[in-house]
Amino acid sequence: MADPLLVDRDGAVVTLTLNRPDALNALDVPLKLALRDAVEEIRTDHGVRAVVLAGAGRAFCVGQDLREHVESLGGPQPLSTVAEHYNPLVLAIARLDRPVVAAVRGMAAGAGASLAFLADLRVGGPKTAFLMAFANVGLAADTGASWTLPRLVGRAKATELLMLAEPVGAAEALRLGLLTRLVDDDEQVVLAAQELAARLASGPTVAYGQIKRELAAAESTTLAAALEVEAQAQDVCGETADHRNATAAFVAKQRPVFEGR
Repeated sequence: MADPLLVDRDGAVVTLTLNRPDALNALDVPLKLALRDAVEEIRTDHGVRAVVLAGAGRAFCVGQDLREHVESLGGPQPLSTVAEHYNPLVLAIARLDRPVVAAVRGMAAGAGASLAFLADLRVGGPKTAFLMAFANVGLAADTGASWTLPRLVGRAKATELLMLAEPVGAAEALRLGLLTRLVDDDEQVVLAAQELAARLASGPTVAYGQIKRELAAAESTTLAAALEVEAQAQDVCGETADHRNATAAFVAKQRPVFEGR
């Protein structure tokens, strides 16, 4: 049996590839566990400075494996996978202090779309599409979509996407902010995401982590509290070798070299 998740490292960039192409990378328990374990391992490996999340084959991820779900419907807690698997996975990705780039090739539906929305940047191609498919099977949003989607597109549009469950094509996804970059060739989506991740991996990754922390805090706090978070973040960044070296390079009119520390 093939591994449900492929983990490939190229220097400071790790690519995590959902590897159930025959099922369009539908999320079953082994895949959810493998992805969470990989993210937790990355969290403690500071040699990894950026992450790419991709899907094998022609789809990014079509969400929950409904074959597996149907088998659980007769049990006492048919949707226990949300609390047991999805929620810990979402928090693991959201708390990662390194940039995450999603290579969204083909369809991203339901929890698959939600996974993409957890990334800091999302690269797509002409056949990229998003479908908030939860309502189509009589379910509400999960995998963090109720939190991420309104912050990407606004509450009114998020309501429309979740309730009407209509697909969003690549051009519209870029306009709405579901995608942050669009390439001309679907076959180049993963490569483009890896190149973007490599660029980020060569940057001030401590500062990137603090930027992620600032943005997350600012979503639910006052201006005064956000200013305090900013001050704390700058204290952290100000102690880094990257800041000191980049400042010296700027004064010397040289290009800075960041080491992520």
